Amino acid sequence: MQVILLEKVVNLGNLGDVVKVKDGYARNFLIPQRKARRATDAAVAEFETKRAELEKAAAEKLAAAQAQGEKLNGMTVQISQKAGVDGRLFGSVTNADIAEAVTKQGFAVEKAQIRMPQGPLKVVGDHTVAVALHTDVVVDVTVSVLGEQA
Repeated sequence: MQVILLEKVVNLGNLGDVVKVKDGYARNFLIPQRKARRATDAAVAEFETKRAELEKAAAEKLAAAQAQGEKLNGMTVQISQKAGVDGRLFGSVTNADIAEAVTKQGFAVEKAQIRMPQGPLKVVGDHTVAVALHTDVVVDVTVSVLGEQA
């Protein structure tokens, strides 16, 4: 299906690009999330008339994400979990736990924005985790996992 992107989408394209994607991806994700529209002639013409305001809104989102990223970059978050004598956790620290801890410190972050390529944290210590505030703004946050003796 041909769609026109209404915002930048990772691994797909930028605002205004007409791209071909699988029907299910367009129907179930891009169109309901308002990230794209079907690329009909009427939709393309309508997009061209609204292009300036969409680009302005995208620039404002990027500027807000960069401002939040400046404050968030290098921040340290402490999370305490029950751990054994050898430093391994009973359970793990997930992206939801990290998002909750960052939100308590005054930054609105959703769990989907936390990037943990190695999976959940399972040992005591300091770990670097990426937070994707925008497709172009990714900052590193240090998560200090503290062990509580059970």
